Amino acid sequence: MSWIDVCEPSQVKEDFPFSAKIDDKEIGVYLVDGEYYALEDVCPHAYALLSQGFVEDGLVECPLHAAVFNIKTGRCEGGPGQDIHKYPVRIFENKIQITFLSEE
Repeated sequence: MSWIDVCEPSQVKEDFPFSAKIDDKEIGVYLVDGEYYALEDVCPHAYALLSQGFVEDGLVECPLHAAVFNIKTGRCEGGPGQDIHKYPVRIFENKIQITFLSEE
């Protein structure tokens, strides 16, 4: 499994996710209840970065379409949209890393 550095843990806050573009994929990294999660960052309804949306109680709301996604699972909890990809995350040598082997 190939792991890719995304950011440092200090760059991710509970109310301020980290956004990155890796291999032409937009990725959002979130901190929820002390755990890091990586999700596809583009709303499936129409282009908007979810990491720029409202984050609360383990959910992120699309800033344009009001679709709501569960950060821990990638499941669409309401509004227009569908489930998004969740990526495996690990911390290695003070870097948050992901792999594109998706967890669904």
